[in-house]
This record gives sequence, C-alpha cells and structure tokens, in this order.
Amino acid sequence: MNFSDLLADLPGLIAYPEHDARVTAPISENAQAVQPGGVFLARRGANIDGHDLIAQAVERGAVAVVGERPPGEIAAAVPYAQVENGMAALGLLASAYYGHPSHRLTIIGVTGTDGKTTTCTLIHSILSAAGIPTGLISTVNAVIGDEALETGLHVTTPPAHEVHMYLAKMVESGLTHAVLEATSHGLAQGRVNGVAFDVAVLTNVTHEHLDFHGTWERYRRDKARLFEMAARSPRKPGTPKAAVINADDPSTDYFRQMAAGVDRVVTYAAQPLFPVDVRAESVDYEPDATRLMLQGPDDLRLRVESPLVGPFNVSNILAATGAAGVLLPNDRDRLRQGVVEGIRCMPPIPGRMERIDEGQDFLAVVDFAHTPNALRRALEAARAMIPADRRVIAIFGSAGLRDREKRRMMAEIGMELADRCVLTAEDPRTESLAAILGEMATGAQSRGGVEGESFWRVMDRGQALAFGCSLARRGDLVIACGKGHEQSMCFGTTEYAWDDREAMRAALSGAPLRTLPTATQ
Repeated sequence: MNFSDLLADLPGLIAYPEHDARVTAPISENAQAVQPGGVFLARRGANIDGHDLIAQAVERGAVAVVGERPPGEIAAAVPYAQVENGMAALGLLASAYYGHPSHRLTIIGVTGTDGKTTTCTLIHSILSAAGIPTGLISTVNAVIGDEALETGLHVTTPPAHEVHMYLAKMVESGLTHAVLEATSHGLAQGRVNGVAFDVAVLTNVTHEHLDFHGTWERYRRDKARLFEMAARSPRKPGTPKAAVINADDPSTDYFRQMAAGVDRVVTYAAQPLFPVDVRAESVDYEPDATRLMLQGPDDLRLRVESPLVGPFNVSNILAATGAAGVLLPNDRDRLRQGVVEGIRCMPPIPGRMERIDEGQDFLAVVDFAHTPNALRRALEAARAMIPADRRVIAIFGSAGLRDREKRRMMAEIGMELADRCVLTAEDPRTESLAAILGEMATGAQSRGGVEGESFWRVMDRGQALAFGCSLARRGDLVIACGKGHEQSMCFGTTEYAWDDREAMRAALSGAPLRTLPTATQ
C-alpha cells in the first residue's frame, strides 16, 4: 500500500509528507529490525531518541518515517510524517498495514493484576470446545490453529505491530474469534491501540506495578482503558458489546462506570455478597483437581471439573464462563458443551502451578506468582494440595527496579501462609540483590520469622531451589514462585537464560546446578 494510505485515518497527524512511497513491509520502531520497504516509527524513549536512528533505518531499507519531531528538524531521505504521540500511533499504523484484522474478528480482551493468562486460556479452550475457531494472544504465546508462537521473555502484551500481525494471521487462517491478554503496561503504552475489542474481562486489581503507573488511581485507570475501548470501538454485525467484571473485587463499581456504553455487563463472584450472573456452588478442592457446580448466565447450571487447583482458579473459571455466555447467548447446548469440555480439557499453562516430578516423595510446583495477591493465592492453593500435617516450603524473591513496597508484602505473606520461606533472586536488575533480600527479611521478621529457622536468604536461585528441596519431608510441598514460564533472569542490564522448571528438575534430581554469573552480587 501507499504511505499515504497508512496515514489516512491516523489521528494526531501534525505534518503530512511532501511525497508518497510504496510500503511493502511492516512498521517497526526498532531501527535494526526494519525490513526493506517498511516504515520506521521514531519516538522519544526513556534512554534513546529514535529520531537519531532514522538514517540507520533508511539504510536498512525504510521507505518512509513517522516521527514526533517537526520535519524541519529531520533530514530524512524518505517521506516523513509528524505525529503527536508515536507510541499511540504505532498500533493504529500497524492495524492499517495489516488491513484492520481486528474488525474481522470477535475480540475478547482480558485485563487484571492476576489470572489474566489462565482466564485467557480458559476462554480460548471453552470457545474452541464449542466449535468456534478461536485464536489466543497471551504473555506466554500466540495460538493460531495448531501453531503456537512464543510472544516474549517477560510479561507484557506483545508490541503493537506484533499484535496486529498475529490477528492478521488468525484472519488468514479462517478464525472468527480471538482472545487477547491486555496487561496494564500494554494498555498504557498503546500496545493494543487499533484493536477493536468487543468483550472486556476484569480478573482483579491488586497492588502491583506502581513503579510504572505511579499511583493506584493511575494503575486502575490504565486497566479501565480496555472497557472504554470495547465500548467505543466499531460495532460488528451480530457481535455484542459486553463487560465481564469480578464482583469480588473492591473496584467493581468503578469498572462498571468505565464500561458505560456496552450492551451488557456480566458480573461473577466466587464469594458473592449480592446477586451476580455467574457464581460457584459446592466447590470441592482436591490435590489434583477442582470440582464445582457452576451457576451461569441465564440460569445455566453445570457440574464442572478442572485440572486447575486452588480457590483463585475458581474465579478464573467463572470469568471465562461469563465471557463465553455473552458470546453464545442463544445456543445453550453449544455453551454447555464448550464450558464442560473446555474447562475439563484445558491444556496446562507453562509455569502456572506446574508440577515437577523427578520421583521425589513430596510435591514440587513452579508458579508465576510475582505479586502479593498472586503469592497469597498460590500458597493457599498449595496448602489445599497437601494434608494438614504436611508443610509448604516457598521459594521466591522480588524484582529490582519495580514497586519496592511489595518486597515487604511478599515476605509477610510468605511467613503467614508457608511453613518455611527461602528468599532469593528474581530479576534484581541494576539493584543490589543483597539490599532487596534485606528488605524482604525485615518483612519476614515483622511476621515472626526467625532467620535460619523459618526463613533463609539464598542469593543464587538455583541453590535456593536445591536448599528448599532439601528441607522437604515426605508429603510436603515445595513451591517456587515468581518466574513461572519465563526464560530469562535479569542481572544488571543482561538477560541470562533461566528456566525455573529446569532448575527445579536439577534440584530434585541432583543434577549440576546452573549458577548465574552475577547471582552473588
């Protein structure tokens, strides 16, 4: 297409290019990743000004540039357009390049502090079991038919141009629906701009990411963008506009207000204090499964069984059922089949209460819990998986250059709910790992923890896992929290290859432990 076609519906366009260009490759904000025939988006970043890389992008084959600085300041050898906000423009440009694929799909977006990936995967599984061709984009991977593509090392929505690329592949593959995990960072940074959402789902809003958002109010406001986008995006024939909201969450009323303009608001609750649309009854928690009577929308009543364990996963099941009910309001048989089979047969999610078995006589689990609320829920689930006289041994840390308050909170929760805690590295980045663990130790001691008896500091994460396993007796449960599916850990400014599941297997089997180069700093 022509460069002018990409710019046709772009809001915030300040200066139009003097000349046109034929665009044959995607938009990119990475000068080194620009493809011949592509468009380079230059914007001011925290550490790098993309405008300084325009010449490099043109050399690599960029045929046009979109930037934030006035044309008079840019000596571009290709057509140049100025926009008010490059970050906001990227998703809209990518959507236009790929032919606005989200306009041809029913899009379900899921946001919240915890449970997003699991809820997305549940919705995908339910809709697929109901015979609806559905794709999935989560922080773990993108699922398009039988193909699964990894979406990144760490935990945020993929970049805007990748989101629209995946959606375009779904359209090409004949899919009709897509489930998209929308993180608060992704929403605030415009990574889902240009996506025409139809159904917005909230899991919960708890303490996290205040280092990025600044305040609780801003954090909540950024998540609420998903509901505004669902209400305001173009309507599609036969597709409802809906919001699915957790009524157990204190922010329920706030998100109801932000969802004004949708056709329907569906509420769900595991412990309802007032009537809701979806709820659970007769919940039976077993070590290897959860069974419950599901009271769904429009008087739907089903007995379901899930391999997911713990009370928090009941909330995720209710959220997914609420979303499916919105999309299948007039086909009860199809909805029943999708809910029962989709929940029962949902594929395991890497790093979410994932069991590691090397023949040991105790349970070993790896989970992604990296927020105070998620850690609480993971430890509650762990407790439900073992007899009352057995012990939970938790191994976790707290990330550097992130919300400092949660370091104390994580350690306090660990001491409240686990019998033994091992405090260790979790992406310390450029902060002192010893200082981070010191803050956590103070939190543990404030809850009666005694170092060397009920909690320990082990700086190397591999050694921490091995030590935690050495504490375990027959029937105990050892759980490593914070990394889950992630494939790297950051020390300084370097991402080192790391997989908690492999490290746990090594700890259990006695295989040589991998030591990170700077883990002792």
